[in-house]
Amino acid sequence: MSNATTMDVLPVSAQSPMSGAGSADRLPPRTVAAFVAMCFGMFMAILDIQIVSASLSEIQAGLSASADEIPWVQTSYLIAEVIAIPLSGFLSRALGTRLLFTVAAAGFTFTSFMCGMSSSIDGMILWRALQGFIGGGMVPTVFASAYVIFAGPRQKLVAPVVGLIATLAPTIGPTVGGYVTDALSWHWLFFINIVPGLIVTVASALLIDFDRPDLSLFAHFDGWGLISMAAFLGALEYVLEEGPRYQWFDDPTITLFAAISGLSALAFFGRTLTARAPIVDLRAFANRNFAIGSLFSFVLGMGLYGLTYLYPVYLAQIRGYDALMIGKTMFVSGLAMFVSAPLAGQLSQKIDPRCVLVAGFLLFAAGTWQMTSVTEDWDFWELLWPQVFRGVGLMFAIVPVTNTALGTLPAERMKNASGLFNLMRNLGGAIGLAMINTALNERMDLHLARLHEAVTWSRVPAVERLDQLARQFQGSDAPLMALKELTIMVRRQAGVMSFADVFLMLTVLFGALAAAGLVMRRPRSASSGATH
Repeated sequence: MSNATTMDVLPVSAQSPMSGAGSADRLPPRTVAAFVAMCFGMFMAILDIQIVSASLSEIQAGLSASADEIPWVQTSYLIAEVIAIPLSGFLSRALGTRLLFTVAAAGFTFTSFMCGMSSSIDGMILWRALQGFIGGGMVPTVFASAYVIFAGPRQKLVAPVVGLIATLAPTIGPTVGGYVTDALSWHWLFFINIVPGLIVTVASALLIDFDRPDLSLFAHFDGWGLISMAAFLGALEYVLEEGPRYQWFDDPTITLFAAISGLSALAFFGRTLTARAPIVDLRAFANRNFAIGSLFSFVLGMGLYGLTYLYPVYLAQIRGYDALMIGKTMFVSGLAMFVSAPLAGQLSQKIDPRCVLVAGFLLFAAGTWQMTSVTEDWDFWELLWPQVFRGVGLMFAIVPVTNTALGTLPAERMKNASGLFNLMRNLGGAIGLAMINTALNERMDLHLARLHEAVTWSRVPAVERLDQLARQFQGSDAPLMALKELTIMVRRQAGVMSFADVFLMLTVLFGALAAAGLVMRRPRSASSGATH
């Protein structure tokens, strides 16, 4: 094993040492068509994470759900998906890519139809959980197949493609959801998956021929490992999703699920280290390229899902936007990703990938830094450049990160490693969202307390503003209405200040990552090999 440090791992042009589907001089059209169909399936699965985020109020009204119940439309999907992602590596090896992806595409299509047909919140939560579990199997399968099919120099083409899909889909989710809900109804958030899902199902069954199943793996299936993994990741996702809403460990249910997650984690890692055929093989982290790439993927998940959440919340709470208006404002990041993806792929091959990675995180930091000056009047044009920086930064970061993690792994580890790599991104997103929500709540309380100290009867500007508001209203209730309006204004301003604080926190995070990239040693070329 090389004596180089863990920072000495970023390949200039990550090339897979595997042979197989991608080793021929020319890929068969059938193989390319199969991969394109799989990419559509992955896009649908990731899109559905965020497609409901801008339309939860419409779904709540349609299902007569309470405010506590409606978040589970998204939470149930995320919990089930985070369990399925690492499991997909075992299932892909045992069942083969064709059978796994065909069943997953068909199941995702059916559960999408059932979500659209739901007439109660309980039914919706059930079908969303099944949709997330089935869809979660498609995402890492595409990543693994990409690096098997497109081996060697072709990886300069595939990394921007899978990176674009993985980041574009959740980013444009609120945009697509807003337009669909406004033009049709919330039911069509799920019905739009049916026709593409059927096409992907048929194409997968007819075209995929990358590998062969190994049913003998089921003879050593680690059932206890699966149970402990599901309890560990499912309970952890629940704690991260619900913790900010219920003040974390002040709530006994959160405390219980945290304990379940901790104990299950001990059992899971114990099984992983001792089982004859563990449900998830963690030895992939012994590969330094994969370990450092997964770490960066974890942080990218924070930025990807955190900012996809923050912008719509600001627009809804501060600006009062509906789903369609949020969608129109949010499309900029997706457009920036689409335009910059080819450039990111070319640059990561032609220049030191550390430079591309650092540039990505610096652009991320530049966008969040601009948002630290946010006011309650910011609209499309004020949000334009922060979103552009975010979109370009994501693509510049994810291409070298994906190549680092997956580009030099041997074929026999690819399927399992792809599940772990995608799991790290999703866990980063979940932890990032929990941090953001907690910070928003705590800073909101702090700024409200400070503003309440400033807005008192002894403060002349506050009294003058209250008198101005009273003159705008008529009748005997004018003073009371003016006081209520002033209270709303104070709360809105506290909210804006809280958003600015969170954006500053993210700026520091991404600035620190850029600094870490600057102190990396010059990376080795892929031709020198990877440590396995």
